[in-house]
Amino acid sequence: MSRNDSNPGNLARWLQRYGNELGLLFAILVVVGITAGMDDSYRQKPSQNAAEILRQASLLGIFALGAATVIIAGGIDLSSGSVIAFSGAICTSIMIALAPVDDAGNLQTRELGAGILCAAVAGTLLVAVLIGSFHAWLITVIGLPPFIATLASLVGLRSLARVLVQDVTAAVTTQGRNTQIYVNDASFRSWGSRWWIPLVIFLVLSGLIWILMSKTVIGRHLYALGGNEEAAKLSGIRTDRLKWLAYCVGTVTAAIAGILYSSYVGMSNPATQGMGYELNAIAAAVVGGCSLAGGIGTIPGVMLGALFLRVVIDSVAKTVKTNPDEFQGLIVGALVVLAVAFNELRNAGALKKQFFPGGLGVVNIFILSLLGGVITAVLSSDYKLMIGGSTAAVILGVLALKKFLEMRSRN
Repeated sequence: MSRNDSNPGNLARWLQRYGNELGLLFAILVVVGITAGMDDSYRQKPSQNAAEILRQASLLGIFALGAATVIIAGGIDLSSGSVIAFSGAICTSIMIALAPVDDAGNLQTRELGAGILCAAVAGTLLVAVLIGSFHAWLITVIGLPPFIATLASLVGLRSLARVLVQDVTAAVTTQGRNTQIYVNDASFRSWGSRWWIPLVIFLVLSGLIWILMSKTVIGRHLYALGGNEEAAKLSGIRTDRLKWLAYCVGTVTAAIAGILYSSYVGMSNPATQGMGYELNAIAAAVVGGCSLAGGIGTIPGVMLGALFLRVVIDSVAKTVKTNPDEFQGLIVGALVVLAVAFNELRNAGALKKQFFPGGLGVVNIFILSLLGGVITAVLSSDYKLMIGGSTAAVILGVLALKKFLEMRSRN
């Protein structure tokens, strides 16, 4: 902290400016503390748990950075999950297409060599730039809404990847068509399996995108584009080029994540790889403080948002003993709603706002009470009906009191 920050006014402004990041840090510590109190593995194997959380958070954070750049620029990219699957298919397809063949005609993917690995990565990133350019063309020239343009890629790219993998395996291997491509090269496998490699890539990308967004004219123009596109155009900003850049950053970061995910499992499986990850990317960006209206968000916030999301998912896996994967979508969805609602209420003045006006408010008091009871019941291992019913009754009482106070304040 500098000498000027010792002034109470400066300290208040500093806290207000970085309030979201500080809140996320506090939330991460709280979730880790609760998980450590409920599960022994955090205390018995702290280094293994930390390494796995950092690896998973880095993989999520890499493509969340691209999603955040698009959101700050006023757009939305729904294609991240399919770009991850498509990039894995492209990368492994190039590898087996260039792999040596033994005397029996079998592919040798155990020692591919640096040249083949570099060619596969370069080819995959080039394809990612082409996908981002296609998104920008659909949006700026054809005039499609970003939601529709990237939704088409979400549906189409995964299907194309599945067909591509079958055609490539039929053309290159002697076993005929296959829905998966396996690569056993040790160097390739290490990219995703060594926990520190995704972390280093994540930190480097975060630094580069932070410099782009915070220290360059292009970054300020991206914020201006997201805040008010018409005003940005009238100011002479070339908005079409900025959209191209934002969507290319989104697809390139997703492609890097796709290469790392494929390397972790040693194969490409477009049918399931990256399924639903676009929601995780948007969730990490929103939880990190990015506004879906555009023009607001920071790269450190996105980094912490990805870490917080991963810590919460890991906490559910540790504390819910029965089928924890089934709760992942529920947790991510709830966090997105809470993050967006918190940002909206922080701007609108939560203390003066009426949450349950009229008949719609009464109906939603019952909906929230029922939802809270159901979630508590399914998360409980014993006495589900009693715990769920008690929770619903408590929530109903609190919200009814809130409704009563709102009615009194109006009178």
